[in-house]
Amino acid sequence: MKKNYFIITVFIFLIIVITLLLSKFNKPVKNDLTKVRLAEVTHSVFYAPLYAAIENGYFEEEGIDIELILTSGADKVSAAVLSNTVEVGFAGPESAIYVYENGEKDYLVTFAGLTKRDGQFIVSREKIDNFKIEDLYGKEILVGRTGGRFKVL
Repeated sequence: MKKNYFIITVFIFLIIVITLLLSKFNKPVKNDLTKVRLAEVTHSVFYAPLYAAIENGYFEEEGIDIELILTSGADKVSAAVLSNTVEVGFAGPESAIYVYENGEKDYLVTFAGLTKRDGQFIVSREKIDNFKIEDLYGKEILVGRTGGRFKVL
């Protein structure tokens, strides 16, 4: 009787090991993926769907290996695309206009609008019930760029 339990236990163990090994082989191998380097001008909450898709492996399921590169400044994103350092660049359309106006033969093409304008949030250290824009009058606001600070009159 003990021999039968031992054989059944070993058999179940082998089935589990084989199943785990087969499931591992069914996932795309990183080397088989098409590498796409993507330069973004800034990390933004507005790109959250992109970040979620990368982290959840949706690109890998489609055979794409995304390498996300922070490239601060639209001019640097443009330079990265033009030099073939990256395949895709996220920046405003002004960079494509500057490149075109400077006579570049292989100019940039803007093909999608991810946001209609820069996203900004007003945040406070304290909760303000029934907030009105007038509550900002006379206050100093820090904005998201170096040296970016202004007073609301």
